Amino acid sequence: MFQYILFSIIGVITLGFLILFFRFFGLWFRALLSGAHVGMGRIIGMWIRKVDPTIIVDCRIMLSKAGIDISSDLLETHFLARGDVRKVSRALVAADKANINLPFQRSCAIDLAGRDVYEAVRTSVNPKVIDCPDSAKGKLTIDAVAKDGIQLCVKARVTVRSNIERLVGGATEDTIIARVGEGIVTTIGSSETYKSVMENPDNISKTVLAKGLDAGTAFEILSIDIADIDVGQNVGAKLQADQAEADKRRFQAEAEKRRAAAQAQEQEMLALVQENRAKVVLAEAEIPLAIADAFKNGNLGVMDYYRLRNIQADTDMRSSIGGNNPTTPNPGPAR
Repeated sequence: MFQYILFSIIGVITLGFLILFFRFFGLWFRALLSGAHVGMGRIIGMWIRKVDPTIIVDCRIMLSKAGIDISSDLLETHFLARGDVRKVSRALVAADKANINLPFQRSCAIDLAGRDVYEAVRTSVNPKVIDCPDSAKGKLTIDAVAKDGIQLCVKARVTVRSNIERLVGGATEDTIIARVGEGIVTTIGSSETYKSVMENPDNISKTVLAKGLDAGTAFEILSIDIADIDVGQNVGAKLQADQAEADKRRFQAEAEKRRAAAQAQEQEMLALVQENRAKVVLAEAEIPLAIADAFKNGNLGVMDYYRLRNIQADTDMRSSIGGNNPTTPNPGPAR
């Protein structure tokens, strides 16, 4: 009874191996005929480790045919690290044909860093053109103002190729666009007039290229070409007009402040005049009392009083002839 059980187990295991053998036989045989031998046990092990053996075997065949010896272990490791084995293999083949030094470890690092290593190799062989600014982000031109206040709107095209050695840790296209834009703004801003920029737009390219803008990036700048340059607004005149308007409002505010202060002072003076007039009226009211007291005490005679009235009448007449209102107070009737 035990022997039957043992034979049954052995039979099931043998049947399983046979099924796996016939399942992967075509893949193993293809690798064998291509000179990129991968053992049947390794292929089955890939399947157990949830690695797609078809990808590994096909990539090993492609590399082997290109004369690049990369073991299936390394390819499998990169696959398990969530890398794109096909793209890395194609990049290695392309770099080998273009005589570009691209070790397998570096290509894997570039791929795991999230960059398209195959596209990087292609760009290294066939340079790409970057629009500056990037119209996909909504900005169509780079606007800068010359010293004479005239605005210029510039479009540039930057030709770059990938620098394989700086792909890991190097800055991306956005940095290239930002640096070129900064260089264009600086060059135009340092120009005396906009006419000099319009006459020689190539000076912008020369000045920007001389700054070494590709330092620390994953690209090498080959050329910077000014695709279009247009005259924009007279920013200097607009700023001067705005400043003049602001100065006018400031002066108007200061004038209004002085006017309000003068009105306040005028009201104070009017109030002071009224106060003094009240004092004069009070003083004039005491004159008849003083005259009556002088008559009572014998200090003023009738003739003196009439003489005083004659002088007053003469003074009033002279003032009336001169066009002035009489200001001498009336001493009152004779008593």
